[in-house]
Amino acid sequence: MTVQIDIPQNLRPADGRFGSGPAKVRREALEYLLARADVMGTSHRQAPVRGLVQELQEALSDLYRLPEGYEVTLGNGGATAFWDVAVFSLIAERSAHGVFGEFSRKFSTASAKAPFLGDPRVFEAPPGSVALPKDCDADTYCWAQNETSTGASAPVRRIGDGLVLVDATSAAGGIDADIASTDAYYFAPQKNFSSDGGMWFAFLSPAAVERAESIAAGGRWIPDFLDLSSAIKNSRQHQSVNTPAIATLLMMADQVRWMQSLGGMPAVAARCASSTSIVYDWAEQRDWATPFVANPEHRSPVVATIDLDDTVDAKQVSAILRENGIVDVDPYRALNRNQLRIGCYAAVDPSDVEKLVACIDHVVERLAP
Repeated sequence: MTVQIDIPQNLRPADGRFGSGPAKVRREALEYLLARADVMGTSHRQAPVRGLVQELQEALSDLYRLPEGYEVTLGNGGATAFWDVAVFSLIAERSAHGVFGEFSRKFSTASAKAPFLGDPRVFEAPPGSVALPKDCDADTYCWAQNETSTGASAPVRRIGDGLVLVDATSAAGGIDADIASTDAYYFAPQKNFSSDGGMWFAFLSPAAVERAESIAAGGRWIPDFLDLSSAIKNSRQHQSVNTPAIATLLMMADQVRWMQSLGGMPAVAARCASSTSIVYDWAEQRDWATPFVANPEHRSPVVATIDLDDTVDAKQVSAILRENGIVDVDPYRALNRNQLRIGCYAAVDPSDVEKLVACIDHVVERLAP
């Protein structure tokens, strides 16, 4: 039974959404969606929608200063679908994976299930730490820049002579990266890009494009939905293979323009880091709270995970916060920890994060025996 604790209105954040995905959508993005309602329910093969896709591709290219020759490719299904796209269209014979949470593990599992690939090389670290694959006999190296499940963040760099695939679903739009160090920097838009899920985007290098086209031409059976070479051809025409989620594209386009107005990726990354620093500093000043990621260099600048002492029930704290309009600070379910997980994505105002931790203090003080 949830204890009734009322948090004064003046203490509450202006917006109580702190989910790690789906994440807060800015009201302005919803207003832009309404303003472009004429595009909804129209053909994605015609100029208005293709123009929207082109606008988004160019804006993303500008936001991340894509190197010459890199392409912005898109498709349906989110980052989960892109793991299967990569299994069919980017891994030639064997992949190597850095596994340090649930999402990095899922990609390695997808590769392991493919009957036409060799067993993947898996380099694993416990949740709360970071693991990158080592140079080995793989032709494709894979890991997550930010492990959403644990709040651990890994570097982006070249490894070996193969392709480098970086899952940036909770990092893109919140953590900067040298895209030239990757061959496929891929993500879904429901976190920092403040939109709905159901689509994937990938920044592809010329080497990744060549690999996808070579595998497709080599006779491997690839389901049409997972054929990256087909997605590349369609993306060059500013469209997706299948009908896209147009509302997602509209909200994302508004979010990217807003990010550019802040000063681009350096400014947005600093904003996110400011928010998570508030959480980490707050936790380190409490005797009943501890950052889950022990190494400060590995602490995510977009998702802060905080372990609570056994004397404080995180589920109860989360439930009371929800009753007061502060939502989605629960830990990732598979971790099964007495923990709060706080999404500090680009749309979240750092001033709201300051109020959030004050609200947690308010609740914990009143739960104390």
